[in-house]
Amino acid sequence: MNRSPGPGVPLRSWIALWGAMLGAFMAVLDIQITNSSLPEILGSLGSTLDEGSWIQTSYLVSEIIVIPMTAWLASVFGTRRYMLVNTALFLVFSVGCAFAQSLNGLIVFRVLQGFTGGALIPMAFTLVLRLLPPGAHPLGFGLFGMTATFAPAVGPTVGGWLTDNMGWPAIFYLNLIPGAIMMVTLAWGLEGEKPRLDLLRTGNWWGIGTMALGLGSLIIFLEEGNRNEWFSSRMITTLGFTAALALTAAFTIEWRNPRPLVNLRLLTRRNFGLGALVGMAFGFAMYGAAYLLPLYLARVQGYSAQQIGWTIMWSGAPQLLMMPVAALLLRRVDARLLLAAGLGFFGASCFVNATLTNLTAYDQLKVAQLLRAVGMPLTIVPLTALATGGIEQDQSGSASALFNMLRNLGGSIGIALLATQLDWREKFHSVRIGENVSIFAKATEERLAGLTQYFMGLGADPLRANDQAVAAIAGIVRREAFVMSFADCFFIVGVVMTAMIAAAFLCRPSGSAGAPAH
Repeated sequence: MNRSPGPGVPLRSWIALWGAMLGAFMAVLDIQITNSSLPEILGSLGSTLDEGSWIQTSYLVSEIIVIPMTAWLASVFGTRRYMLVNTALFLVFSVGCAFAQSLNGLIVFRVLQGFTGGALIPMAFTLVLRLLPPGAHPLGFGLFGMTATFAPAVGPTVGGWLTDNMGWPAIFYLNLIPGAIMMVTLAWGLEGEKPRLDLLRTGNWWGIGTMALGLGSLIIFLEEGNRNEWFSSRMITTLGFTAALALTAAFTIEWRNPRPLVNLRLLTRRNFGLGALVGMAFGFAMYGAAYLLPLYLARVQGYSAQQIGWTIMWSGAPQLLMMPVAALLLRRVDARLLLAAGLGFFGASCFVNATLTNLTAYDQLKVAQLLRAVGMPLTIVPLTALATGGIEQDQSGSASALFNMLRNLGGSIGIALLATQLDWREKFHSVRIGENVSIFAKATEERLAGLTQYFMGLGADPLRANDQAVAAIAGIVRREAFVMSFADCFFIVGVVMTAMIAAAFLCRPSGSAGAPAH
């Protein structure tokens, strides 16, 4: 790698690092960017909403499978060659997604896109540890944090705007210009390395196979479980057992192997283990909140994709200012205090969202969104510093793979559990509200009478007007049940975030963990 021994970093290294961050940003952006465009995509391909869930699931499955393999594959083919080939293929498969004429074709290209894009995320993190001296790590962590938190926040906005103004294929063409820039920066900024193809013969293939099978089964289990009523579905039950068995086998193989694909023993290090736990919880909260808020705005407020995007931007755009602030604060403030503050801001934003009413919309959501915009950079930057503070350079690949895989896995778990909780709480609140909205109650009778007169005034006959009044009250009950269930879910996310503050203070100070070996 092109490094200088002193605190200065060569321009080539900075340019390579910026290119790698651009790749990680694109890969993370493509997780969320299809969400606001799903109705248009499915309409043009003649598919149902349930079938369309595979557009995101297929990308997530392939992405999380490849993340633990990136360090080994980079050592086999060389970092420069591996990243350039993956970038080129990512662009080819992005164009393939845009040209897809059927849902099956789109899913195939999304799988391939995930395999190549997934490699770009941990490699960007690895290059921070390899190219920068310890004194420059805070800035590197700030750049990486922007890819991890800013991309999911702006994904729905960008996707909604492009779809409304240029058509849904534009969300995939978007990758072409930054992808071309990335290839130029990586080709110039990284030094070539001789491939070590002999490692393919001695590769830990049993570990690779069981880990891929286990992670793939687990992600499909999580993404499709709620939609298929969990263990009442034979497919979901089979996937659950397959994931449990395969991941147990993978853990055993990797733990005992002297040259593991991923060094799981890093998790026994105090700061890295606690950092991975907090990172998983952060993924749970970040992707969970990114799932809940658009759904609330669509179901309760009836917002369009573009309106949802502009609302969510209040938690995205301010991060551009907060990321460099977080990096500067990390140089002067104990990382544990900074992390605790970030978790506190994030948790507070979710508790504010837990006070939702049916009138909560764009203006009322600004405070919570701004709190989240402050909390996410103040969480991810010190978290990466604490977790990787004592990681040797030869372990940076494993550390990056584990840290990013667990954060993404936490996101999948968060979405799955919150989707299930949302359904359960909506049914619970519907029953409870329904108990107090009896047709024999005087208040209900008066409300029915008033609505019946209203609909009769619009020209309906008495019988039809009464039916419309009953339907209107049922709709109000369901709406209020939805609002209360969303509030419950935001409260759960807030509890998870604030609970992690204890883990932050259990870490050793970043300085005492020892500087990374270079």
